[in-house]
Amino acid sequence: MSLLVVGLSHRSAPVSVLERATLNADAQVKLLQDTVAAEPASEAAVLATCNRIELYADVDKFHAGVAELSTLLAQHSGVGLEELTPYLYVHYEDRAVHHLFSVACGLDSMVVGEGQILGQIKDSLARAQELHSAGRLLNDLFQQALRVGKRAHSETGIDRAGQSLVTFGLEQLARGGDVQQWARGKRALVIGAGSMSSLAAATLARAGVAEIVVANRTLDRAERLAQILMDGDDTDVLARAVPMESVPAELTRADVTVSCTGATGLVLTAESVAGAIEGRTPASATVPGEDGPGAPGGESGPAAGPAAQRGGASGTSLGSEDGCPLELSSVQGTAGFSVLGEAAVAGMAAADLEQHAAWVDNGSVGGDRRAAAGSARPGQTGTLDPAADTDAIAALAATVATVGRIPERRRPEPVDEPHRPEPVLFLLDLAMPRDIDAAVHRLTGVRLVDIESLAEASAGAPMAADVDQVRRIVSDEVAAFGAALRAAHITPTVVALRTMAADVVAGEIARLDGRLPGLDDKHRAEITQTVRRVVDKLLHAPTVRVKQLAAEPGGAGYADALRTLFDLDPETVAAVSRAEDSTTEKDRGPA
Repeated sequence: MSLLVVGLSHRSAPVSVLERATLNADAQVKLLQDTVAAEPASEAAVLATCNRIELYADVDKFHAGVAELSTLLAQHSGVGLEELTPYLYVHYEDRAVHHLFSVACGLDSMVVGEGQILGQIKDSLARAQELHSAGRLLNDLFQQALRVGKRAHSETGIDRAGQSLVTFGLEQLARGGDVQQWARGKRALVIGAGSMSSLAAATLARAGVAEIVVANRTLDRAERLAQILMDGDDTDVLARAVPMESVPAELTRADVTVSCTGATGLVLTAESVAGAIEGRTPASATVPGEDGPGAPGGESGPAAGPAAQRGGASGTSLGSEDGCPLELSSVQGTAGFSVLGEAAVAGMAAADLEQHAAWVDNGSVGGDRRAAAGSARPGQTGTLDPAADTDAIAALAATVATVGRIPERRRPEPVDEPHRPEPVLFLLDLAMPRDIDAAVHRLTGVRLVDIESLAEASAGAPMAADVDQVRRIVSDEVAAFGAALRAAHITPTVVALRTMAADVVAGEIARLDGRLPGLDDKHRAEITQTVRRVVDKLLHAPTVRVKQLAAEPGGAGYADALRTLFDLDPETVAAVSRAEDSTTEKDRGPA
């Protein structure tokens, strides 16, 4: 049997696919049951978090195992196999061990070094043990992964390479500033009462928020979490629980909202968020790009500034003139072509340049409009004579004939970006699939950080030097686990060999009793002990050496060789293996 893992994560699949491929608790149970019932697999465990779904199994056939596990993932995740396949990854034997150990250390997390994954691995093992889908291989693997993860966090500074997803998300809300200073005195709403929501609530409480409201579909769980927050020795936060129906009302009071539920649909729509902040900001429900107060192009929006004023009393800009190939709003108030407008025409084709010159020569910009445009910027001439720029245009046209396009000769003038008011509501969406409508990103007065934006923010994060040390720990532990696994694989064969030798000794002593019926007990015992010592000495070196050889890569064949050389009964070896697994299972405690 061999270890196989098939899965997808934030590294292999887009958020849109991960959202649809989530597994709730019931789906995970059914997936485990169906996996161990399938022919290629004898053990199974599933690791499902907000940004990964991985199915681990002990299989006897690689290709059949990959096909079966992929099909089962597609069936239970609700995403078609053809759509899911491009995003799946497969790890086998030592590579599978290396992958899980890396995950346990936080090397494969969205935020490198986060420690929450250890709790999720522990939960996965406990679920597999409860369902009896984890045998000796997966029990040993997951328990070793937990030890490796703890070692990485205790022996290195991997914690400095990243924080938990909650902490990192709050830092993104605070735009990289001090979270405690940002959170102090704020009112927080936490939607959900699971492990991630509980972690978020505890983090907010330690950060110094004034109040935390916990909303959950099961009110009892929300009340328990609120009570835990109130009883904490390191915080003095005021906490209370409300039903989910109260979320819209509580949202109007909240400064910070963290949502992480198991809902399959949206918990907060863009409309509900817009309604919650209505009246709390001058442009509370404005989506940039749409008409209305506070929007670019609206009466109170940024477009009502100097760029609009340059169009004169009518409010239109020069760039709106028919027949002009140049976006004149970027010329910063220059009515005709001049040296100041050089950056604006950089890159224009010769034909467009000539059309622009003709447009100026034809007097499309003149009279009062020219004066209005010139007066838009203090210190500039109101009326410009196109003839004064004839030499400059001719020189640029000559350049066009040589290089094909006007070269960039100086940096473009800075363009005023629309002003966005400070947020009055901060939203952190840690759910997968998402709880909060992505359209909230466009609402003025709201700052939303979700799984997708966290992935983008963490992609360019510098790797700490401790990461290399953790990688070395992982490599060493993978080698040690592989050696122990291969050595354990041959142990039943060695035990069966020694059992056979003991049976041979017992048979020969019985024959001796038949030939020498008068042999006294003292001599019989001495002869028996002597024969056993001879057999043990003959078997000692081969069995020790075969265990050493079996622990090396490619050493699995030594068990087969031993069974062949000594003509061991395969059923006897299998019986020893089952007996060892049964004993180990009794001695093994919960994860």
